[in-house]
Amino acid sequence: MKLLRKVRAEFGVPVVTDIHAADEAALAAEYVDVLQIPAFLCRQTDLLVAAAQTGKVVNIKKGQFVSPDAMQFAVDKVKQSGNNKVMLTERGSMFGYQDLIVDFRGIPTMQSFGVPVVLDCTHSLQQPNQASGVTGGLPALIATIAKAGIAVGVDGLFIETHPEPAKAKSDGANMLPLDRLETLLEQLIRVREAIL
Repeated sequence: MKLLRKVRAEFGVPVVTDIHAADEAALAAEYVDVLQIPAFLCRQTDLLVAAAQTGKVVNIKKGQFVSPDAMQFAVDKVKQSGNNKVMLTERGSMFGYQDLIVDFRGIPTMQSFGVPVVLDCTHSLQQPNQASGVTGGLPALIATIAKAGIAVGVDGLFIETHPEPAKAKSDGANMLPLDRLETLLEQLIRVREAIL
């Protein structure tokens, strides 16, 4: 938590972190701007309520096993706890045992709940449960997923990046190399301008 506070202070940017248990919410809220609910915990009522009660923005990642329509219940739990600062993140749906698919119809469905929707362009390209026991990924498709998301009107993008993804401590198999980020962002701005 102290490292996250240092990042916020030194760079002047909002900071987000996952919480995994209700008793972590208040502590994390002291150090960050956004509390994120991991996809596999998006239906945990006590976690959603605890995050909401901090007054921080609550970002709920849609579980890979949950329909876009069903995310209304997660949004309702946060709002009924007195916090209207909530957003959802699309990160794909399970397709078989080893692949995730983004159904872009889910973006406007979730936006209809009156909350911003972010598209996680990297985690939605994970390939879990590989024979090696290590999660794989399809990073060559990050630009494709991002452009499609912008085209359908997503409110924000989440793109994990690293100077050397193969050396990343986590999720390197589906990260965008840092030296490709600026070009991709320029392309995405042009797509956004074209649809406005």
